[in-house]
Amino acid sequence: MTATVFDIQRGSFVDGPGIRTTVFFKGCNLRCRWCHNPESQLAKKELLFYKNNCKGCGKCREVCPHRLLSCDLCGRCALFCPADARRLCGEEMPIGKIFSVVAKDRAYYEKSGGGVTVSGGECMLQIDALCELLKMCKEDGISTAVDTAGDVPFSAFEKILPYTDLFLYDVKAITEKLHLAGTGVSNVRILENLVKLSGRADIIVRVPVIGGFNDTEEEIGKIADFLAPLRTRSVECLPYHRLGEHKYAALGRACESFRIPSQEEMAHLSALLVR
Repeated sequence: MTATVFDIQRGSFVDGPGIRTTVFFKGCNLRCRWCHNPESQLAKKELLFYKNNCKGCGKCREVCPHRLLSCDLCGRCALFCPADARRLCGEEMPIGKIFSVVAKDRAYYEKSGGGVTVSGGECMLQIDALCELLKMCKEDGISTAVDTAGDVPFSAFEKILPYTDLFLYDVKAITEKLHLAGTGVSNVRILENLVKLSGRADIIVRVPVIGGFNDTEEEIGKIADFLAPLRTRSVECLPYHRLGEHKYAALGRACESFRIPSQEEMAHLSALLVR
């Protein structure tokens, strides 16, 4: 069995407790306007071109079977580029190969209380591959976490529950119209799934705070009210950032910018959210 992966990051401290290896599955059914990993959205392979890195040496054209007049995503231009200006994103990886990578840092997981986090995109869109990877980790004593936006049938959660120690669950808005405008999808199934999952799993809810989108006392208050009766480990506020803007240019896509909340705003909204 294989999974479409666009990155594996070892030594992460931001995707759950302790030291972690984060496996990023490619493909997502949301289109968040502030997405900082736009290369994660499409399930297919993509070629990114970082124009500012290009030295104009012409090596890419020399090795390309089509002289850059068309692209079949063979990856030769990225392989031979001396300036790392071209990068092929997306690889079909056997689950066993992914596991062999994450298992290398088992000692760090054990000492720090960390483990493996599977993220995306939306990793639960590749539910069979995800389940197989989580099962292999659990059988080897490696703690597991799944980072999800939750917009999948609940049967997908039930399939991986026996092999998942922690869910990192995104809640972006409660107002359905607002969620639809920001992500392109309704939040009805997302919120229903979170209610069903509450009490059956260990959950950290993560709320991205996006300036000009959900950074109001009214919307954050609605999120707090919704979460209040649920059984979750904690709620985290994550401030919007612009670290992924260069990726949009590399993909040839327009990038929409939002306001970055100040530290004071984050502290105020976090106090409203974490009661």
